[in-house]
Amino acid sequence: MNDASWGAPPKGGYWGPPDQGLDTGLAPAAPAGPAHDGHEAQQTRPMPIVPDSPAGPPSGGDHGDQDDLDHGRDRGAAAQGGPPFRAAAPHGQPPAGGQPYAGGRAAGHLPGHASAQAAGGPAAPLPAAAVKKRAGRDLRAAIGVGVGLGAVIIASLFVWKAAFVGVVAAAVVVGLWELTSRLRERKAIKAPLVPLAVGGAAMVVAGYLRGAEGAWVAMALTALAVLVWRMTEPPEGYLKDVTAGVFAAFYVPFLATFVALMLAAGDGPWRVLTFLILTVVSDTGAYAVGWRFGTHKLAPRISPGKTREGLLGAVGFAMGAGALCMEFAVDGGTWWQGLLMGLAVAVSATLGDLGESMIKRDLGIKDMGTLLPGHGGIMDRLDSLLPTAPVVWLLLVVFVGAG
Repeated sequence: MNDASWGAPPKGGYWGPPDQGLDTGLAPAAPAGPAHDGHEAQQTRPMPIVPDSPAGPPSGGDHGDQDDLDHGRDRGAAAQGGPPFRAAAPHGQPPAGGQPYAGGRAAGHLPGHASAQAAGGPAAPLPAAAVKKRAGRDLRAAIGVGVGLGAVIIASLFVWKAAFVGVVAAAVVVGLWELTSRLRERKAIKAPLVPLAVGGAAMVVAGYLRGAEGAWVAMALTALAVLVWRMTEPPEGYLKDVTAGVFAAFYVPFLATFVALMLAAGDGPWRVLTFLILTVVSDTGAYAVGWRFGTHKLAPRISPGKTREGLLGAVGFAMGAGALCMEFAVDGGTWWQGLLMGLAVAVSATLGDLGESMIKRDLGIKDMGTLLPGHGGIMDRLDSLLPTAPVVWLLLVVFVGAG
């Protein structure tokens, strides 16, 4: 689950303390020429690769990889022997020893401040209006969308199971659309969406009605449909297109099918609710502990903001929530089973988040989409849920049976 889901980005973010740099949002005066629109950048704008360097202050949380962008920018400046803030340069041109970024502005440019430093004199004081703390995502929009999604999920889950199956299938189709669109835009990979969407929705329904056997059959037929559908286009790129299509079928709908398998049990709604609660609580625990105590990076080359302290927070919170849910929500469950399940969920959710970050880094994007204000896309919400679903389903079958 993307780090920006929980709480405001105060001092840092989801997994650790903030970067030390300032993002002023100011641009130097542009010379005569065509006007430049600084608002053209989309949420799927390119993301630079962060170099593997031990230097640099600990960064804030992932926040949709926005902090990763700034972290990489500041570290890139430091690697060239200069400070993160450089003197002004003509619009669209890199400053001396620095690199331009979106909009043609020098990284962290502050008019007057850097020029005073370059002249050897004391830096001019920064006007209060010029200092702008990075705020990450729109918190109000994120909370509103989160509450709305939660209400839809809870209502469909406990009022009519079939409606919840429809919600899962719809999320799968939208997720596949986002993933295939980004693959086409960034890598020129044409994974066929139509067979993926139809097969993905069928996979979820088959899992609910026919169990694991039905899900496997639907997965095999979807993969076959991808291979055949792609034959209608020229053979160039056939192998990479169908490989990406089979990967997308497994990554999104097949993993989501385990939610439908949980729902099919007699106490299915409570099993699904336990799965959702544990994943969300793991996410929240990582935010709370990583923001307050995070100093040691977990995977700096993938997501520099994540810390080991945040992972420990995720484990502790998830184990506590798991003990309560297994004791009071799941039929036949006990508290010690919940402890083990919470530990497994914290690990799988973290790996899922890192895996999604790895995909986005390879594609060079910030978010998978822009459908959910304050959150990004559907895939940015499913990153930790998808790999956690089979883990929770398997542990529930082992502990209390298939139901």
